[in-house]
Amino acid sequence: MAKVKTGDTGMAMAFTLEGLKTTDDVNQATTALMMLDGVDSVEIGLSFAHVDGQTSLEQVNRALSPLGFKARKG
Repeated sequence: MAKVKTGDTGMAMAFTLEGLKTTDDVNQATTALMMLDGVDSVEIGLSFAHVDGQTSLEQVNRALSPLGFKARKG
C-alpha cells in the first residue's frame, strides 16, 4: 500500500481499482493520481484507492487508463 499526503481538504472518495498486480503498479497509480489537480493525498492498494481532495471518477480514470488500470466508485 502506498500513502502520500500533502494537504487536507476534508473531501474523500473511495474507488475500487482493477488491473494493479504489483507494487510497481501501485507506485505508478499513486503518482498518476497525485498529479491530478485538486488531489491532496492518495492511499492505494492493489484493489482500492482513497483520494482526499477534489476530483471525479472520470478524472481518476483519465489518469489511470494510460497505465492499463481502471477505477470504479466504491
